[in-house]
Amino acid sequence: MARNGWPLEHLTRARGVRTVDGPRRAAEATGPGADATDNSGLAEVADALHRLGRLVAPARPVVGVCAIGLHAYWAQFPGLRERLLGYAHAVVDRLSAMAEVVDAGMVDTEGAGRQAGDQFARAGVDLTIVHAATYAASAQVLPVVQRAGAPVLVLNLQPAARLDYEHADTAEWLAHCSACCVPEIAGALARCGVPFRVVSGTLAGPHSEPAWAEIQGWCQAAGVRRSLRDARIGFLGHTYPGMLDMYTDFTQHHRLGLHVDVLEMEDLAAEVEAVRPDEAEAVLTLTHRMFQVDASVVPDELGWAARVAAGMERLVRAHELTGLAYYYRGRGPSEDLGAALILGGSLLTARGVPCAGEGDLKNCVAMMVLDRLACGGSYTEIYAMDLAEGFVLMGHDGPGHLAISRRRPVLRGLGLYHGKAGRGVSVEFSVRTGPVTILCLTQTADGRFRFIVAEGRSRPGPVLRIGNTNSRIHFPLEPADFMSAWCAHGPTHHVALAVGHVAGEIGKVGDILGIETVRV
Repeated sequence: MARNGWPLEHLTRARGVRTVDGPRRAAEATGPGADATDNSGLAEVADALHRLGRLVAPARPVVGVCAIGLHAYWAQFPGLRERLLGYAHAVVDRLSAMAEVVDAGMVDTEGAGRQAGDQFARAGVDLTIVHAATYAASAQVLPVVQRAGAPVLVLNLQPAARLDYEHADTAEWLAHCSACCVPEIAGALARCGVPFRVVSGTLAGPHSEPAWAEIQGWCQAAGVRRSLRDARIGFLGHTYPGMLDMYTDFTQHHRLGLHVDVLEMEDLAAEVEAVRPDEAEAVLTLTHRMFQVDASVVPDELGWAARVAAGMERLVRAHELTGLAYYYRGRGPSEDLGAALILGGSLLTARGVPCAGEGDLKNCVAMMVLDRLACGGSYTEIYAMDLAEGFVLMGHDGPGHLAISRRRPVLRGLGLYHGKAGRGVSVEFSVRTGPVTILCLTQTADGRFRFIVAEGRSRPGPVLRIGNTNSRIHFPLEPADFMSAWCAHGPTHHVALAVGHVAGEIGKVGDILGIETVRV
């Protein structure tokens, strides 16, 4: 597994959200309705996470790119092919900043299409990009995408915003006629049952940036696909008994390309037993640096949580895990272990290994999607409606994504975990104020996955102080209307919470994975 630093600024790029220690953060910390939680250590939290680095780096997508044209044109219009190859090189140059590019060059015959498709298949591309440089027959394109076996993006990018109608000849028109063949390609792909998307615009100039932003979004979604194909999610223990919405089919998850590694509590116990004193002490020192440790925390229980956290990282490394879903309703040593997972789960989540409590494997995947989109992904559920102020209180006990905390996280001691066995320390914070998105991964009656997405805003104000993460989320709908609309799509009761409005990005991920996406 790769170790890679991930500054908090990456969580907010292109989302209109400032970093946690920016001017807006300071203003919100002292504004009306702000709670009294200490925020003086947020910069230290960010620095600690940056120094620790990620245990799992976001995957860089591999995209296959080919330009298309018609072989018959080259003898008729000397220089046209070379001009179009110049356009193709410009496309590859820009894509190289977004992905690892497999360049198949110019596909101008059906045979060249077969060769390009085989080349992409050998490379295991996450996305096939067909650049319509000029007119080409759809029979040239079909073997490319069929043999590559990856999601398809067709680029309809003209070299200029308009033709010089008074002076353009046929050759000049052909150098600009990418739009001519795209409907034909779309019709052929649709009739052959090949999913695809089209991005239209210009190659360069003032009209080009919307198209390139869209292309970048598709490459980012392809990176999520790559991450899931490489993922190993540990399933430690079992799902919380009776929570039928969370029960899931491991085989369905394997269809995404990931692997579910079924683990026993004894696997974790062995790793915790092997923790050296210096490892546990390092976690304890880190905890005091990153968290506001409440007076309710019992020192012995904090020491045990630190030791278990070190054991959890050992477990992740030993099994090469990129995510973890856990729960165990045990007694004795297993109860002591199960009650001490929150600190370690929060630290792992912030370092690229999302951890979902109550054995919610689907929500672990949702958290991973948001983490790989660089916008967080915190384990969350709906707590209550505030019908007076018009917001939904959302949070959960268990692991939170420390990198998106609004204030310095609090470590609070609990004598009882409601609905669960055990006692110990728990993490408490609110997500940073500003735009947020929630993502639910649920399953339909026929077992298929479905994304349910909603965008809202996190706003400051009093929250519960019960050792849980919880935030005040305002959605465009009134709370009662939002609840009815959300539940109409059959969600699981857990969601992943992200910073920024990223429903569009999630929709692209859904498209690439073949998952229906519903926006509330």
